[in-house]
Amino acid sequence: MLHSLSGNPCVRLVDGNRSAWCFIFLVFGYLLYLLFGAVVFSSVERPYEDLLRQDLVELKRRFLQENECLTEQRLEQFLVRVLEASNYGVTVLNNASGNWNWDFTSALFFTSTVLSTTGYGHTAPLSDGGKTFCIIYSVIGIPFTLLFLTALVQRIILYVTRQPVLYIHLRWGFSKQLVAVVHALVLGFITVSCFFFIPAAVFSVLEEDWNFLESFYFCFISLSTIGLGDYVPGEGYNQKFRQLYKLGITCYLLLGLVAMLVVLETFCELQEIKKFRKMFYLKKNKDEDQENIVEHDQLSFSSISDQAASLKEEQKLNEPFVTLQAVGSYSTDGSINH
Repeated sequence: MLHSLSGNPCVRLVDGNRSAWCFIFLVFGYLLYLLFGAVVFSSVERPYEDLLRQDLVELKRRFLQENECLTEQRLEQFLVRVLEASNYGVTVLNNASGNWNWDFTSALFFTSTVLSTTGYGHTAPLSDGGKTFCIIYSVIGIPFTLLFLTALVQRIILYVTRQPVLYIHLRWGFSKQLVAVVHALVLGFITVSCFFFIPAAVFSVLEEDWNFLESFYFCFISLSTIGLGDYVPGEGYNQKFRQLYKLGITCYLLLGLVAMLVVLETFCELQEIKKFRKMFYLKKNKDEDQENIVEHDQLSFSSISDQAASLKEEQKLNEPFVTLQAVGSYSTDGSINH
């Protein structure tokens, strides 16, 4: 009866209309969220931008008054050249001119930000050959990085998420969904502590000009791969052990990105999240394989190992009943009951 209802064209049509309306609401909700963000940022940041512009105009006016031999045109040409160099990570300031952008550790830091699509933008290739190589390197490297991270996260999540949840569920008999939710929250808390709060405290000490909020802001902007580039560590004046510091930051960004993906995948595997996401997907026909949902789900790194784990769980739960049936199949005289 249920099978006939699921194959009913009318039922599929209702499900398809519901999915279409949910998708329309999703589109409008996303557009409203964009507009909301634009309104808030414009309201908060526009006054500060206006004050900064006024300060720069006043500073420029004073400088020209104190240096009457310098024309405004020559000053403009000098500032344009300085700003162009600053866009490539080169500065004329004495307190930072010793920080090279293309030594080995800095180049390694640059490649990690490119392949992870973080891209701070404080350093960019200067030569045409470097720009050409960056294009070719990224075309190959970014898909390679996605493949590497997918394979790595699939293996980590097996030991970090699936096996602990299954063990607690079988060992103490708690609901698997409840265990998965609690585990996801605990894992998220540990990740935020180890890759946000603790590194933010460390950066606030190592970076003289950063407070805790600015350090936490850098951690979030980096590990979310936004990479605005307004805060870049290791660029301060007389940074101690700068090359080792840059290498450590590179390792932190890569490990933090993997940890964020593991947490994201853990939450994506929750049944409640799966049901919510499927509200906006196109309904699949009954003849289509369920693997297509996983293959086309760009938010999930799940694999068939999840299904294998479920099968193993069912087998373990059925083992006592199979044993009882086998024992019950023998009669009291030792003969087998057919």
